[in-house]
Amino acid sequence: MLAYYAERFPTVEINYTFYRMPTEKLLRGWSDGTPDRFTFTLKAPRRITHDAKLQRCEEVLQAFCRAATTLGPKLAVLLFQLPPTFKKNAEVLRAFLELLPEGTRAAFEFRHASWLDSEVFDALRDRNVALCIADSEKMSTPIEVTADYAYFRLRDEGYQQADIDEWATIVKGLPPADAFVYFKHEEQGLGPDFAKRFIAAL
Repeated sequence: MLAYYAERFPTVEINYTFYRMPTEKLLRGWSDGTPDRFTFTLKAPRRITHDAKLQRCEEVLQAFCRAATTLGPKLAVLLFQLPPTFKKNAEVLRAFLELLPEGTRAAFEFRHASWLDSEVFDALRDRNVALCIADSEKMSTPIEVTADYAYFRLRDEGYQQADIDEWATIVKGLPPADAFVYFKHEEQGLGPDFAKRFIAAL
C-alpha cells in the first residue's frame, strides 16, 4: 500500500506514531520501500501531547526525535497535535520548544482557540517552528506563517473544486519554499482525490 501511494504522491502524514513509538527498524523499512524524493511526516506520540501535555516528557520526546532521524532526508515534519481541551499556556509551550533538537522541522496544531494569538505565534517564530494551518468543520486556523516552511491539514470532507483551487492559490502565494499539505484520509476516503486535484491546481 505504501509503495503504491508513494508512486502517486510526494509525502504522507503518519498517524500510527501517535499511538505507538516507531522503531528504527520500522522507519528504515518505510524509507527503503519508497522513492528517494518521498518524505514522511510523523505525528508525535499521544504520551507527549495528550497524556503529558508537553510537560515532563523529555525522555519520550528525545526517543521520538532520535527514532525519526532514521528517515534522514525523508523526514519532513514532526507534527504535535494538542487535544481540544488543552488551553493556552505559553510558558509550557516555550519550555517544550527549547527541548526540540536544533534544526528539527516541527508543526503545532492547536485545537483550542485560546492558543491562536500573537504571543504563541511569536514563540513559534523564535524557534522556526510552523503553526499547523488546519481547516475542518469544527475549527479553522488563521493563515499565519511562523517558519521557513508551512504546514497545512485540510480536514473538511466537503471540499468542492473552488475550495481546492482557493487553497492552492493560498499555498502558491506563501513565501516559504516548502509547504506540506495533507488532506483527511479516513472514513469516506476522499483524501486521495482531493490531493490529486490540489496538485493539479498548483
